[in-house]
Amino acid sequence: MDSMDVDQPEASTSASTNASIEARPLPLPSTPFYVVEYPGRVKPTSVPEAVKTLGGLGSLENAFKRGATKAETLVELHLRPDNPFAHPIPGSVVASNALLMKVVKRKKKRRHPGDPVVGHYTTEVVGVIPKTVRFRSMADYQFQPDMDDSISKLRMTMEHMDVDALCEYKIPEEKYDYTITVGEQVLPTAPKPSADPQFAMNLDPQLRPTEPTTRSNLRLFPPPIFSRQTIPQVYNFKANTASVASITVDEETGEEKKRLINRMRWKGYGPATISFTDATVPTKPPAVVESARDQVDEKLVKRLEERFDERPVWTRMSLFNQFAQGEAREIHNSKIILPLVCYVFQDGPWRDTLVKFGYDPRKINEARLYQRLYFRNANHPIARPSVTTRRQDRSTTNVLLDPTAGEGDRKTSHIFDGKTLTKETAAFQLCDISDPMLKGMIEDESDLRETCDERDGWYTTYAFERIKGVLRHKFFSLLQGHVAPDDECWKLLENVEGAATKSTAISKGHRLRAGKHNMAKGALRPEDAAALRLKTILDRNAKSLTTQR
Repeated sequence: MDSMDVDQPEASTSASTNASIEARPLPLPSTPFYVVEYPGRVKPTSVPEAVKTLGGLGSLENAFKRGATKAETLVELHLRPDNPFAHPIPGSVVASNALLMKVVKRKKKRRHPGDPVVGHYTTEVVGVIPKTVRFRSMADYQFQPDMDDSISKLRMTMEHMDVDALCEYKIPEEKYDYTITVGEQVLPTAPKPSADPQFAMNLDPQLRPTEPTTRSNLRLFPPPIFSRQTIPQVYNFKANTASVASITVDEETGEEKKRLINRMRWKGYGPATISFTDATVPTKPPAVVESARDQVDEKLVKRLEERFDERPVWTRMSLFNQFAQGEAREIHNSKIILPLVCYVFQDGPWRDTLVKFGYDPRKINEARLYQRLYFRNANHPIARPSVTTRRQDRSTTNVLLDPTAGEGDRKTSHIFDGKTLTKETAAFQLCDISDPMLKGMIEDESDLRETCDERDGWYTTYAFERIKGVLRHKFFSLLQGHVAPDDECWKLLENVEGAATKSTAISKGHRLRAGKHNMAKGALRPEDAAALRLKTILDRNAKSLTTQR
């Protein structure tokens, strides 16, 4: 009995101990919270300023949103947000598995002045933290340029979008003062003359340590965008071996100025380009191109000159088709060969064609056969061109120089016969159109101009629109998989001309008011307006014929 009285309390004590260790399970809230580990002290009153230094709420929302791209998850901390020259601290959004806890501390009142402070803490999990912005990079070196410099003032003007200041800004004249004299000053650490003659030292002033008499004035400014690369690189900066010193003498003051010039700077070898309104045409290549003649194959240049003697105006495709694939590739890759033998029109009826030096198609009636027609294909797939393609600036050149293409197909890719589709974009010279119907319309001399027009060349607007309408209908019919017969094209032209005649008769029957300007300001010329109506009717009839099939 006694033993039972002794053992009973021990059992109860063990049970109470086990009960105190066990914890009541609590549900985990699923509310997400996002955290920014700000590398600084943030007070409750300074939260708006801290958000401003992070780019604002919009920047943080884009960084934390679901499906954000890598560029959107990049966060930058601008400790000086009003200074565009300050280097920001790069941060990034990382995944985390943390919990956000709410801790409440309640203090009990002291019964006596000497009693210790006793607090009661309660904790509560309010949510999870799936994403966190962390800053693990150093702030990097900061460089503050001279804010009185004209470039600094321009940058601050653009930062505040001061339109008046931008309109009044003028680029200052370059002074070439890359080093300036600051004057000789004795450093504070230099030994001063002692009052005691026993310790007096008669030092040569040249032996005393002095500050440099000149300093750099290169006006180097921080870049507009800073790199996020935080690992230091070994740059091994050294002087440019191609730079030479050039000395110029100011005519007014006689002062000599020294400037470094890069001898190996890039030189462009582009063809001579003129506008339709220019009075004269080039008769020889530019001096820069002529100086590089010894860098190319003279035999290939001679063959090109023979081709231009046979035909004074070519497109790039038609000219490359006259050579073997290897020769065409060499002409295309070289930036000097073509500029040695031809020039280019940048607008007008012969736009983007290669013209023989000294030949002016605006003064020769037969040059109408070399006019170029171009139609855009809206169904042609548009893809972002590669760097090589953008440099070539000709989408059809890749097909032209493709070694896998057949030699026969390549030689005739610039010719349109109305039955064969050689490419998906229509860019033809009139002399390269062999379709019988179109060829008859092109060679018809009954409807030509006496002077060359910037839009239609030597043809009247009526004749040129008829040629364009038939060529457009035949070409896009081939794209749709069938050959357009001549009867269909003639019927299309008759419908167009009937509609145009009817609209002209209605306009003639309308009586004009005397003493008033009957041509609205900015309206098209009568022939241009008629051509526009003709083009609209051609497109509408072409769509109706396609639907009837």
